[in-house]
Amino acid sequence: MADERDDYFHKHAAPDDVEIEEIDSEEEDYESGPAEYDIATFPADFTIEVLNDKWKADDIEVPRFQREFVWKQTQASKLIESFMVGLPVPAVFLYTERKSQKYLVIDGQQRLKSIFYFLEGYFGAENQQRRGVFRLEGLSTKSKWHKKTFSEFDEPDQRKLKNSVLRAFIVQQLDPHDDTSIYHIFERLNTGGTLLTNQEVRNCVYGGKFNELLNELNAVEEWRSILGRAKEDSRQKDKELMLRFFALRDVRSYEKPLKDFLSRYMRRNRNPTAVEIEKMRSQFIACCAAVVQGLGKKPFHVKAGLNSAVFDSVMVAFASHLGNIPDNIAERYRALILNLDFLELVGSHTTDDDALRRRFGIAEKILFG
Repeated sequence: MADERDDYFHKHAAPDDVEIEEIDSEEEDYESGPAEYDIATFPADFTIEVLNDKWKADDIEVPRFQREFVWKQTQASKLIESFMVGLPVPAVFLYTERKSQKYLVIDGQQRLKSIFYFLEGYFGAENQQRRGVFRLEGLSTKSKWHKKTFSEFDEPDQRKLKNSVLRAFIVQQLDPHDDTSIYHIFERLNTGGTLLTNQEVRNCVYGGKFNELLNELNAVEEWRSILGRAKEDSRQKDKELMLRFFALRDVRSYEKPLKDFLSRYMRRNRNPTAVEIEKMRSQFIACCAAVVQGLGKKPFHVKAGLNSAVFDSVMVAFASHLGNIPDNIAERYRALILNLDFLELVGSHTTDDDALRRRFGIAEKILFG
């Protein structure tokens, strides 16, 4: 799976994407499986009318990372016909978000939207400039529903469609009480045809004010200088690096795997207060400015690409000493990246608890000791 994912990301990478140095331990952590969870999965048979009512009440949400509605009207029409003639329709997967109790669509967006559009009478989303009337296409000309809209169905057929049942598998995390499993569920069950990076999944699952802050800070000029790329990364690797910085400021609380540590941090900090947001914004901007001023552009490209382990340990050290940057910080940094112990710790086992704390300690001592 790891090789397939790597091949996919390399194939779909944009020319201006951030170059990240490949480190085996980082790749292993990236592909790590979930910890133990107590998850309930159970079937629920919803009538189409009930699903449509939930949709109109915003009780069903389609995650932002999923592809847009792409079915053709003929495909959607044949789905409606399947309900009318009693043909089996594949089930959808819905995740129950603990806090809001809304259903997040893991798999089944095309089927669900086809149903909702037909009942509404128009094909496609409301924000499209042209929105045609949804008439059933691609059916046999002898079909009683050929070229008809829902409003043109006779009353018995309208009731038949609204009373038709679509099976859904409801997924809910019981323990721990933090919805962290949704990350792995989206990662594994989403069948939209697009493999997702870890941060793309977090972008959907943990949306909120903190995620909006990451979007804002991603455009900071000094930050782009550190990355060596003017344009934002197409797969959100730059945002994941920012998340890594914020989360690892409290390195003492770190627990492997890094992948889940970052997800838990983003979940806990989905909606910070205005004061907390301003503190994070000010610290990040000041830290980036200090790094560029003291170390120059692309300072963490030690070899071929940006080394994530050098990045996090040095950035966090800078953040702790913004009011006291030594005049010879560039010289100290050169000594750091030539330190044999530090080089070993940023080249392997980079996500292990002890190794991560040790490299942070070395960076702190050499740069600001």
